[in-house]
Amino acid sequence: MKKTIIFSILSIFILSGCFGQDDSKQEWTSLIYPDKNNTKRSKKYAVFSTLKECREASIKELERLNLSSRGDYNCGLNCKYHEGMKVDICEKLSK
Repeated sequence: MKKTIIFSILSIFILSGCFGQDDSKQEWTSLIYPDKNNTKRSKKYAVFSTLKECREASIKELERLNLSSRGDYNCGLNCKYHEGMKVDICEKLSK
């Protein structure tokens, strides 16, 4: 009986560690393009916890830089810098 209880508690503890964590942390990186026709040249502006915050801040930054009419932006989800390619790789890009 003791072995069953100990095994059950240990199993619950192990399974809660495997399935109980939330690994879906989202970070949205604002990428500002000074020239909307040249998306290879960008400026990483800041990182935000929501897409909405990223959008609002990106638009404000374009306005601050006087690039509203000729610049553009994207918000990248969970971007990581790739050393070999020398570029940020994002899970998803959104506006």
